[in-house]
Amino acid sequence: MSKKPISFGKISFNLKKDADTNKNDEQTASGFGTFGRTPIQEQKEIEEIAEDLENQHVQQVMGIKNFGKKAKNFNIEEMMEQARKTASEVNKRKLEIEDSKKAVETEEVHESDDEDLIGPPLPPGLFQGAPSETDKVREVDKNKEDESDEDSYDELSGSDDEELSLEKRIPNTHEVEMQHGTKAVVALAVDPSGARLATGSIDYDVSFWDFAGMDSSLRSFRTLQPCENHPIKALQYSATGDSILVVSGSAQAKVLDRDGFEVLECVKGDQYITDMARTKGHTASLNSGCWHPHIREEFMTCAQDGTLRLWVTENPKQHKAVIKPRQQGGLKTSPTSCVFSRDGNTVACGCYDGSIQMWDHRRNFVNTTLVLRDAHQKQSEISSVAYSYLGSFIASRGNDDTLKLWDLRNFKKPLKVFDNLFSRYEQTDCSFSPDDSMVFTGESLQKGQDVGRLLFYNTKTYEPVMHLDVTKSHVIKCIWHAKLNQIFVGCGNGVVKCYYDQKRSLRGAKLCIVKIHRKKHSVEVVSSQQIITPHALPLFRQEKLRTSKKKMEKDRLDPVKSRRPDLPITSGQGGRVAASGSTLSSFVIRNLGLSKRVDDEQDPREAILKYAKEAEENPFWVAPAYKKTQPETIFQYNESEDGPSDAKKQKQS
Repeated sequence: MSKKPISFGKISFNLKKDADTNKNDEQTASGFGTFGRTPIQEQKEIEEIAEDLENQHVQQVMGIKNFGKKAKNFNIEEMMEQARKTASEVNKRKLEIEDSKKAVETEEVHESDDEDLIGPPLPPGLFQGAPSETDKVREVDKNKEDESDEDSYDELSGSDDEELSLEKRIPNTHEVEMQHGTKAVVALAVDPSGARLATGSIDYDVSFWDFAGMDSSLRSFRTLQPCENHPIKALQYSATGDSILVVSGSAQAKVLDRDGFEVLECVKGDQYITDMARTKGHTASLNSGCWHPHIREEFMTCAQDGTLRLWVTENPKQHKAVIKPRQQGGLKTSPTSCVFSRDGNTVACGCYDGSIQMWDHRRNFVNTTLVLRDAHQKQSEISSVAYSYLGSFIASRGNDDTLKLWDLRNFKKPLKVFDNLFSRYEQTDCSFSPDDSMVFTGESLQKGQDVGRLLFYNTKTYEPVMHLDVTKSHVIKCIWHAKLNQIFVGCGNGVVKCYYDQKRSLRGAKLCIVKIHRKKHSVEVVSSQQIITPHALPLFRQEKLRTSKKKMEKDRLDPVKSRRPDLPITSGQGGRVAASGSTLSSFVIRNLGLSKRVDDEQDPREAILKYAKEAEENPFWVAPAYKKTQPETIFQYNESEDGPSDAKKQKQS
């Protein structure tokens, strides 16, 4: 006899342990339920119930059912199978396309061989609804052409450089000449964007050129003397192009803005202090300088006082750090050129003792990281040190008529020495092409040479690529701007040349060559009504002189405008003392109250003889004085009337 379960609604308690689950389901259909274990449900049903309860709770509290979409469940095996199917279908299509191409080729061959066919062949797929295989091939070819058109710019920009020879990569199809002055241009700078050029010379001038604002006349928009009577030795734009560093023959470097106005001037050090680390600035003339490639506020200068100094634009009153290059024995040597590496982590300089020395910018500058003694001839300036764009090679130009190429991984012997490159200036530089395939430098004129050259060498085979005949003077500075793909050259006769390629160069000098220089015509306005102003009348009209010379001559004749002094007194008539006599004595006599007027122009001898008769008849002044002592006048008479009348007697022979 089976016992009935105790039930309270849906909750029920089954006393029979071995009952089937189906019977329990039937028995728990009524009442409160069952006591004991709940029937086991599937996992999915439990998750759904939990989610429904959670959603109901969220809706009661916040008023929303859920927070968004449920995360999708991915079946990786199904995705892999689908990828395999698509790959197999793509391979089949490729094979079908290749077979169709071969079939088309064979059909064309047969058509050319069959001479019995009359008329044009029937178009394929005429009686079929689907396109033929040849049509499919054509569509595929069109798609390929479209893809190639999309990549055409990349092919032009990248792959052509690999196909072109080194000589054709040099932009020299056209040239432009700009006149800085008459003296040698020893400093050149182009801003990073390529919009402006700055040139400096030994005539103390710095000229600014704006390619977008220039016309075909090629005139600079501003010329100034930032360092007064000091020659300009180096110019360089900052990494952002908003300021330019000016290094001159003075001991103080200057920073100008883009328009040439002074931003700051470095302080000058105390020349009576022997320890250069204790002075706040340079004490001798500068040699070179450059900006940090990544830190826009930092720049470096080197001078004849034997130091390199790092500066920050925020504090020009004191240097940031001092570097002291040393000779082999420990004595100081003056750096002639300085440069940062492309990544800014290394500081390099060429010294007067012929050495190239390097320091790590991230550490203190006490010990060098790389030193190469006897890199160039001793007691000769290393005029330029240049890093390659990749940073593994370095080129140095010296006044010992050489250009040397070095590998920083084996910094003991040069990879190649290019000889017979005469250099007259301490600023003759060298540099790498933007793709590091060439190194180039300028050459000064020797005796017998007529044209200064710009020489290009291959960095892999070390063979000369080509040379450009620039001008009939020295070639000093040269810059190959990577963005513009143009070469700027500074020459010894004050000429700045720009070489560019009509197809492969951008902006720069190409902008201003197209523009035509036009004179501004004055607009003539003709009015119908006559307007008379007071100054238009003849009484008030001022004579307009065309030239200033005539105006000066006219003012010279006016005694008021020329401020003419009083003329000298030539006679008693019309002078300042004409009423009282022309001399001081006559002025005094007439002011004594004498009634008789003294005539200044009569002969004094005649004036005395006029009173001779009166004095003889009535002696008053002279005769009474000698009446007692000399009653008789004694006159000297000549002994012989025929003899000479001179008072001196002739000598008797």
